[in-house]
Amino acid sequence: MKIYQSNEIKNIAVMGSSGSGKTTLIEAMLYESGVIKRRGTIDAKNTVSDYFPVEKEYGYSVFSTLASFEWKDKMMNFIDCPGSDDFVGNVVSALTVTDMSLMLINAANGVEVGTINQFRYIENLKKPLCFLINQIDHEKADYEGTLASLREVYGNKIVPIQYPIGVGASFSAIVDVLKQKMYKYKEGANTPEILEIPAEEKNHADELYKALLEVAAENDEQLMEKYFDQGTLTEEEMRMGIQIGMINGDIYPVFVASAEKNWAVHRIMNFLSIVAPSPDQMPAAVNTKNQEVAIDANAPTSLFFFKTTVEPHIGEVSYFKVMSGKVKEGDDLTNVSRNDAKERITQLFHVAGQTKTKTEEMVAGSIGATVKLKDTHTGNTLNAKDCRHVFPTVNYPEPKYRRAIKAANTADDEKLNELLTRMRQEDPTWVVEQSKELKQVIVSGQGEFHLRTLKWRLENNEKIAIVFEEPRIPYRETITKAARADYRHKKQSGGAGQFGEVHLIVEPYVEGMPDPVVYKFDGQEFKISVRDKQEYQLEWGGKLVYINSIVGGSIDARFMPAILKGVMDRLEQGPLTGSYARDVRVIVYDGKMHPVDSNEISFRLAGRNAFATAFKAAGPKVMEPIYDMEVLVPSDRMGDVMSDLQGRRAIIMGMNSERGFEKLQVKIPLKELSNYSTSLSSLSGGRASFTMKFASYELCPADVQDKLLKEYEASEQDKE
Repeated sequence: MKIYQSNEIKNIAVMGSSGSGKTTLIEAMLYESGVIKRRGTIDAKNTVSDYFPVEKEYGYSVFSTLASFEWKDKMMNFIDCPGSDDFVGNVVSALTVTDMSLMLINAANGVEVGTINQFRYIENLKKPLCFLINQIDHEKADYEGTLASLREVYGNKIVPIQYPIGVGASFSAIVDVLKQKMYKYKEGANTPEILEIPAEEKNHADELYKALLEVAAENDEQLMEKYFDQGTLTEEEMRMGIQIGMINGDIYPVFVASAEKNWAVHRIMNFLSIVAPSPDQMPAAVNTKNQEVAIDANAPTSLFFFKTTVEPHIGEVSYFKVMSGKVKEGDDLTNVSRNDAKERITQLFHVAGQTKTKTEEMVAGSIGATVKLKDTHTGNTLNAKDCRHVFPTVNYPEPKYRRAIKAANTADDEKLNELLTRMRQEDPTWVVEQSKELKQVIVSGQGEFHLRTLKWRLENNEKIAIVFEEPRIPYRETITKAARADYRHKKQSGGAGQFGEVHLIVEPYVEGMPDPVVYKFDGQEFKISVRDKQEYQLEWGGKLVYINSIVGGSIDARFMPAILKGVMDRLEQGPLTGSYARDVRVIVYDGKMHPVDSNEISFRLAGRNAFATAFKAAGPKVMEPIYDMEVLVPSDRMGDVMSDLQGRRAIIMGMNSERGFEKLQVKIPLKELSNYSTSLSSLSGGRASFTMKFASYELCPADVQDKLLKEYEASEQDKE
C-alpha cells in the first residue's frame, strides 16, 4: 500500500443517532472502494463495523470502528461511532483524533436528541461538520421536514448541496446543486445515470446554487472579489470556499442518500475526498505543556493512543494517531507517561474492522493500529528519542448509571477484578471503584444499556457469571450544635491494666470560624486555651479540626495522637449510620491517666467512645450526595418528565430551550437516580437524555433520615 502524506489523508468521524444508518453507510463505502466484495447487513450480522459478538447480539454498534481505505489518491480514515448515548465515550475518542464529522440524520426522524448531544462535542472541539440526510427511501421519510428541523436548530449555517426527487418509495434521483447535475437511480443498480437538471427543477436548483455561491464566496476575500466581478465561481473555487467555511464552523453542507441501496454514497465519498480538511489544514494540537504540535512529517515522532480493543487470536490492539513525524515498523519509542517505558512498534496496520493491512510507515496525521505493546494504554503518548510530548487524555463525560457488581461465585472475584481493569482500557467510560466505604465494587457507566453490555460480555465472552446489585449510597454524617462528653476506659484483669479518661467537646466546623474561647453546658462554663491545633482534610470530603486544650498535664501529650486515632475511627464509621462523618471540630480539654495502666490503646478507646457520645448529643444529621443534572427533553414530553422528577425529590433550578428541545437544570439526590436513565427513556420514548455531576452534600429530610437510622439499627442487630 502507498505511503500517504499528511495532505493526502482524510480523518472523519461518522456520527448520528441510533438507527441513522452509520454502519450501513460504512459498509457501502467499503464496497465502493473495493475493500469488500459484498455488502453485509445489520440483520445478517455480517457488517465490517459491528464485528464484536455483543454487537451482533444486540444489533447496535457498541465500539467505534476504524474503516480505512484508499479513494481517489487519498487515504480515507472513517471512524464509525455508536449512536446510543450509552457509548458516547467512543464518540469523544473519535472526535479527538479526526479532523471533521459526518453527521447522519434519519430522514424519518429529523434532528434527534442524540444529534444534539453529539453536536455539543463537535462544537466544543471545533470540528468541521457535514450532514447527510440518510434513508430518503424510507416509507416515513420527510426531506423537507428534516431540512426544516436542521435549519431550526443550526440556522443559516445549513447549506444544501443536494436535494432528492421524491421521497420514500418514489425516491429515484438527486439534484446536485454543486455539480449542476441530476443523478438518476434505478432499482438494483448502484451507478446512477448523470443527466441535466430537468426544466421543472431548474428554478429551485438555480436558487440553491446562488445561495451556495454566496456562502462559498463569503469565506475568502479573493473569492468574494471574483464573485462580485464575475457573478460566479468555478466548481473548484466553490469547493475551496466551502472547505474554508467548514473549517471556520460557518458552513454545514447537507447531502442526501440511501446508504442501504448504495444510492449517492459514491458522490459523498468524492466530495469528502476533496473538500474534507486534511490534518495539516486544521489547527495544531496542543500538548499538556500548552505547546502547539503541528502536523509535520519531518518533526520528531509522536503517537497518541486513543483506543484499545482485545480481539480473539490477536490480543490487545492499540489504535493511534501520528501527531508528528513518521513511524516505521521496528521503531523504538518511549512512553513518557509510564516512566519512559520503552516500546517497540513491531507491526503497523491500516484497519477496516477486523481486516488489518500491513504498512511499513505512517506519517503525521495518519490513523492506524499496532499490536503487542507492553505498557501503553488508551490516553498514552509514545515519542521518539529526545521528544517529550504528552497529549491530554480524552475528557470523557461523567457516568450516570451505577451498580454494585460481584462474581456469582466468590472464587471468581480476583478474575472479575482483572477483567474489569482490562475492559476499562477498551471503554474508559466504565468507571470501576473498589469502595472501602460502601464495601462494594461499584461500576458506573453512561446508562443501563451500557452496563448491560458489560454484563453480557463478562458472561458470554469470559464465561464468568456476575450479579448486579443496588449500590449503597455514600451518605455523610455531621453535627449541628456543640456538645460535650467524657468517657473512662478501665480494664483490670491481672497484671498491667488499661486506663484512660477523655473529656472533649464537639461542634460543627465551618471554614474560617474563630478559635474557641468558652463553652457553656448545663450552666457550667468551660474555658478553652488552645495549646495545639491540627487541621485534617478528610479523604472523603470535609474537614476535622483537632484542638489540644489540656491544662495542667491531666493527659500527657504523648497520648494525644492516640485520642485522635480514636476520633478518626468514629469519623470513618459514623455513629448514626456507619457512614463517614465530616466537618467537625473536636476540643480535648480534660481527662485522667494512670502512671502504670495508661497506654495508647486505652486513650484510643476512650477518645473513640467520648467522641461517639458527644456526636450523638450534638444534633447529628445525615447528609446525602446531591447531583447537578441537565435533562434534554422534547417539549411534548416535558410534563411527564417534570412530574417524575418532582416525585424523586428533585428541585428544578431553571429551564430553557436548546436547539428545539427543552433543557431542565435540576438538583437531585443520588438516591433517586438509581433507575433514572431507564425511566427517562420510557417516559420520552427514547428521545430524552441527561448528564449529571456531583454538586454537594446536603442534609437529608427528617423522614429520610429516620428511615436510614432504622435500617442501620436493624442491620447492626442482625450482625449480633
